[in-house]
Amino acid sequence: MINDKQTQENILKARTLTGIPPHQYLVPYRSVKHMLENRVQETPDKVYLIHYDADGNREEFTYGQFNARVNQIANFLVAHGVKRGSRVATMAHNHGDTVMIYFACWKIGAAVAPQNVSEDDPRIAYILRNSESVIALVRPEYLERAEAIVYGKDEGLGADNIREIVQVGGDPHPKYQQLYDELAAFSSEFTPEAEPSLDDECLLVYTSGTTGAPKGVVLMQYNMLVDALSISNWQGITGNQRMMCVLPIHHVNGTIVTLITPMFVGGSTVLNRAYSSHHFWERIAREKVHVVSVVPTLLQFSCEFADKQAAEGKSIFGDGVSKDDLRHFRHFICGAGTLAVALAKRFEDQMGFRILHGYGLSETTCYSCHLPIDLDWQTHQHWMQDYGYPSIGCPILANEMAIFDPTGSGQQLGSGERGEICIRGHNVMKYYFKRPDANEETFKFGWFRSGDEGFYEVDERGRQFFFITGRIKELINRGGVKFSPFDIEEVLLQIPGVKVGLAVAFENVYYGEEVGAYVVREADSAVTEEEILAYCRQHMTFEKSPKVVVFGTEVPVTTTGKYQRLKLKALFADWKETQFRK
Repeated sequence: MINDKQTQENILKARTLTGIPPHQYLVPYRSVKHMLENRVQETPDKVYLIHYDADGNREEFTYGQFNARVNQIANFLVAHGVKRGSRVATMAHNHGDTVMIYFACWKIGAAVAPQNVSEDDPRIAYILRNSESVIALVRPEYLERAEAIVYGKDEGLGADNIREIVQVGGDPHPKYQQLYDELAAFSSEFTPEAEPSLDDECLLVYTSGTTGAPKGVVLMQYNMLVDALSISNWQGITGNQRMMCVLPIHHVNGTIVTLITPMFVGGSTVLNRAYSSHHFWERIAREKVHVVSVVPTLLQFSCEFADKQAAEGKSIFGDGVSKDDLRHFRHFICGAGTLAVALAKRFEDQMGFRILHGYGLSETTCYSCHLPIDLDWQTHQHWMQDYGYPSIGCPILANEMAIFDPTGSGQQLGSGERGEICIRGHNVMKYYFKRPDANEETFKFGWFRSGDEGFYEVDERGRQFFFITGRIKELINRGGVKFSPFDIEEVLLQIPGVKVGLAVAFENVYYGEEVGAYVVREADSAVTEEEILAYCRQHMTFEKSPKVVVFGTEVPVTTTGKYQRLKLKALFADWKETQFRK
């Protein structure tokens, strides 16, 4: 709830699209329930969901089967006190059960608060408390953790608002009710007490920032559906196509792109427990997948797998998979992390498939822009390679984008000028939950302020092509001159033997911040600090070049593949009082 009138007005402006207020809906459905039931009425026997578990076991559900199971789960949840407006927490991973729980909540008009199980226990406990979830549905792998988190007495633990932990799958546990032990007693028909609406809250996802308490992003059913409309429209996704999910569905990318969007158009999706280089292309071939949503990290893994296969004289797509087996495959959607020009070029050249690079945030439901699908190959490569950054493309149907002065003054900038990427439209979130301070600042002048630095260029048709140059908080401020880590990393990745190269701002008494490089070498590389520093100084000014190189083997990333540079700062503490000279 927003009590400040000015912030309310600013949020309404930020959720308005070219003068169209958010209550003038652009989608043909009244709710997620209405969408699913339309699919069941039209094509009950069509496969919607194919699920592969960690052991490679496959199961599939038609729209009719999926809906019947969703209805049973919805009835179970209602019997356990869940109602319209409730929040339901999950501690799970990619699984057919998890998807059905989501849809069951949305049929009721409840919101899902999916937990990222890779987070630490106190952080999950905070999110459970903050989300005001009333019940937690937990897979057996996480039951002991869930019990410690919900009922723990140590500092930071405990979530008294969780009335019940329910086990989902696995062998029965004597302490917990097992969802599937009870499900047979519930009807496969479901009638809610009150029909859910497009304005019902449906997702409460928490930002993955490295400092401060996580912020709860509140999304509504309309946010999901209008973003799915826009993604399918922009990507040319239709009901006769199949998508594949290899990203975690506790995050909006996995949920919106590869669960909601296929259902929106009446298509199907393949849900994997996680990404596997050995199974990735084989499943695309076997299941006749047309489009996959990935993050840059997975492109890197795919290239490394291809190199290994080629070195052994095997197909770069995996044993028994040829390029001809992939003739139905169209392209990759890629966003959520830093995509370097060098990696994009390597992948497209090596694998022979196009990357439709894009950009978005949880706060804008998922994607806000993509490269156009209609670009010829030469023009596509121009926007991917010729500006120092791969373009994130043009705004999609649901939103507008602009570049503003990063100080928050509200001054809009022009073509080629770097500033803060800002977004407004129907896919902008409802608000941050119980964070009036963040809402006031984020919606300060009637746009959603992303916190990302970028710019745009205009093509001959007048289309604005946007670029992201870095996270404003991660810009390196050396003596008042700011450098984007992305610029420096493009140079680092050109150095032979460098597998991962990250530019890190570290504290320095002489300039406030200095430039460091964190490098992971290729397996057979012996590249030295001296060689890296010399290469950088040949291609950048001394001021912009790294002054120190720290080598490592692990890179901190979020579950969606975003590099967490701020976590690397401590590695450069020894050089805080060093003055670096040319």
